[in-house]
Amino acid sequence: MTVSVSFVFVFLYLTGPRALSPGEAGLLVGLGGTGLVAGNFTGGWYGDHLGHRRVLLTAATASGALLAAVPLLPTPALYAALPLAQYTAGVQRAANAALVAVIVPEGARRQAFALIRASANGGFTIGPILGAAIATHLSYDYLYAIEGVSSLALAAWTARVVPGGTAPHPTRTPHQRAALWPELRTRPAVLTLLLAIAITDIVYRQQYSTFPLYLADHHMDTGVYGALLAVNGAVLLCLELPAALALRRHAPLRIVGTGLLLVGAGYATLLLGATITTAVAMMTLLTLGELLYKTTATAYMADEAPPHVQGRFQSLYAGASISGVVLAAPLGGTLYEASPATLWPLCTTLALLAGAAVLTTARKQPHTPADRLPPAEARTAGRPHDGEGAVAVPRSPSSSSSQPRPTADPPRPTLPPPPPARPAT
Repeated sequence: MTVSVSFVFVFLYLTGPRALSPGEAGLLVGLGGTGLVAGNFTGGWYGDHLGHRRVLLTAATASGALLAAVPLLPTPALYAALPLAQYTAGVQRAANAALVAVIVPEGARRQAFALIRASANGGFTIGPILGAAIATHLSYDYLYAIEGVSSLALAAWTARVVPGGTAPHPTRTPHQRAALWPELRTRPAVLTLLLAIAITDIVYRQQYSTFPLYLADHHMDTGVYGALLAVNGAVLLCLELPAALALRRHAPLRIVGTGLLLVGAGYATLLLGATITTAVAMMTLLTLGELLYKTTATAYMADEAPPHVQGRFQSLYAGASISGVVLAAPLGGTLYEASPATLWPLCTTLALLAGAAVLTTARKQPHTPADRLPPAEARTAGRPHDGEGAVAVPRSPSSSSSQPRPTADPPRPTLPPPPPARPAT
């Protein structure tokens, strides 16, 4: 999940019970979003140096304690507490992705990340409804306290089900600990993907800022927008995990590129006019694009990362994948105010260019499906697996000795000649 449920209601909380002006509340929300992005970009670095499990547990505990303390803090203290809570939430998100990448073997990561996203989307579908009920019938203080305690409970549960030593650190030299750029430089496809994801995320998140404004300007009320978001959630819940299973044998960059093209196609439908039909088509295409590219890109980054920089690879992707949280609203809002007719063509063009760049890169990448399968499926594909995440090479019983392995089957033993036939009588 990109943001907590309490963060969804933070603007109402600040302008309501805390009596801040809209400008002051907007500044505080912006600081929180900046903290979230910064946490995503740095959480993997902590994990690579200190351990992903340790960082995940520390961040979840800190985030829970800060959220639970919000009702007790004076208003000026919120300028430090809320951005810090969002920063620790970002660190937690990056550490969680890195921990999954370390624990789950290559070939099963798409399904694992799809399961996590399905769980998060399910929670975020129900969470705002419960949050609104708590804030309305009790108070916002209860909302923050409950979410803080829930985060602490999640940390305790994670500590129990993911015991220490589950994800051991690879041995690293001091040079390896600092060597992120050399690893990226040898993987141009990863750099292309990161740039494409960052650009597309700014486009994708216009659905949360300028798109509802566009609907209102064309006489479609908040109920229409809420129904469209329900379409998004329903499609993701029903199809994301089955899609990951069905497409697990296909080249990841081609899936990601296709997803980005669908995002562009979604915004292109708005060029046909402002109607309920085009709005539904836009949200459907946008959701299908999200379904294809987000899980697959996360798993691809995990598969491409060397062990000693797994966390930093995940942090780079996590930060790029929520760049729109900070940039989408100010950039899109400014453009929509200055030239409304320009926004959707520009969004369409940027997403299509991002998708085309990834697909062009995909054509240059070799794809060996058997190397990307889980152990059981690798065996059925004719490639035995060693059970540790790598394809095994058949060895003779004496392969561990100093004797060279035979390159051909050994000769069959010579059978003795048959006894002479008895003469006929």
